[in-house]
Amino acid sequence: MARIIFLGTPEFAVPILEALLGQHQVVAVVTQPDRPAGRGRTHVAASPVKRVAEAHGVPVWQPENLRRDRAVVEAMRRAAPELMVLAAFGQILRPDVLSIPPHGCIGVHASLLPRWRGPAPIAAAILHGDAETGISLMLTDAGMDTGPILAQERLAIATNETTVTLTARLAHLGADLLLRTIPPWLAGEIAPQPQDETRATYAPPLTKEDGLLNWREPALQLDRRIRALTPWPGTYTFHQDVLLRVLHARPIPAWAGTEAPGTVVETEEGIGVVTGSGLLLLEEVQLAGKKALDARAFARGQRAFVGSVLG
Repeated sequence: MARIIFLGTPEFAVPILEALLGQHQVVAVVTQPDRPAGRGRTHVAASPVKRVAEAHGVPVWQPENLRRDRAVVEAMRRAAPELMVLAAFGQILRPDVLSIPPHGCIGVHASLLPRWRGPAPIAAAILHGDAETGISLMLTDAGMDTGPILAQERLAIATNETTVTLTARLAHLGADLLLRTIPPWLAGEIAPQPQDETRATYAPPLTKEDGLLNWREPALQLDRRIRALTPWPGTYTFHQDVLLRVLHARPIPAWAGTEAPGTVVETEEGIGVVTGSGLLLLEEVQLAGKKALDARAFARGQRAFVGSVLG
C-alpha cells in the first residue's frame, strides 16, 4: 500500500480516485477550486473529485494556481507521498512539485500517446474518426503530456460513441491499468519509454464555436462532430436566425439528392438535412429557449422547417 497524493478534477478522474482509495493510502487530493455551475451559473459547485474525496474523509486542497500557491506545495511536501497520480487535473505541474514524491508522478491520459496530447483527447479521437484510442500511463514531466510511457492499453471506439460514453469507458480502463502498474513501478520493474515526437498530435481545448455545424461537410463528419461535442459545447445551426441545437442525429452516407447543403428534407426515415455528401437524419433538436423535441415533432410544430435552409 503506497502513500499517494491524487490530483484530478472532472468525472473522468473519479473512477481512478475510487480505485486508489480501495487499494492504497490516499493522503490528500488536489483539485480545482469550486466553480459557478447550473443554468445561469447561479450557484457554486465542487468538482466531482472533491465530492468523492470528502465522502472518504480525505483532505482536499484547491489551489487556484499551484505555481503561485506555495502553501499548498509545502503541504504536499509535508504529506510525504511516495507517489503522485495525475488525472485531468487542469494545471501543468512544475518540477518543484513533480520532485516531491521519490517515485514521481504517474499521469493517466485518455489517448494512445503521443497521439492527442492536450486537454481534449477523447473528443479529438471521435472527431477525427479514429478506430481506437486508449489509456497511457506516463511519468509526468513539466511538458504537455510529453513524459515517457509506463504502460498503455488500447480500446476500440464504437460507431455510435459519444464523448460521454467513451469517457466513462476510458476512466474505468485507466483505473484498472493504474492498479496493475503501480506495484511493478514501485518495485523498479518498469523502464519508462520515451514518446516518439515525430508522431505527436495535439487536441486543443474545445470552444463554443467548435459546435457550429457546416452543412457543406459530409454527413459522416457532421455525425462525428455531434458525438464528439456531446455534452459540451454541443452542436448547433440556425433556423430562421434562431439557434437550433442538434442533440442527436444519424448519418445516411449513401443518400443522394439535388438540394443545396443545409436544406431540410422529409424522407421515409424522418427529417434530415442535406450535407456535402449524404444526409444527416435529425433525431432530437432544441430551439433556443424551448424544450428538446424529436425531430418529427419539431417539424410538425414548425411548418416552415421542411424546405428551409439551415445555417
